[in-house]
Amino acid sequence: MIKTLNELKTGEEGTLVSYQGGDVELRRHLLGMGFVKGATIKLEKVAPLGDPLELKVKGYAVCLRKEEAKFIKVEV
Repeated sequence: MIKTLNELKTGEEGTLVSYQGGDVELRRHLLGMGFVKGATIKLEKVAPLGDPLELKVKGYAVCLRKEEAKFIKVEV
């Protein structure tokens, strides 16, 4: 099943499949942080007001806004 990162539930993980739209600079920045095809991404926590999301990728924590996470597709 394909979802976007902002659709994951806490504790759920998926394999990065693709980027759809979004800012080119943001995409380049995420690639540098390990958001590459095939990477396993786990949603660790969601902030109390629902934004940002804390994700675990390649063994470290990264926070993304929901607005940024909606462009990243993962297979669950």
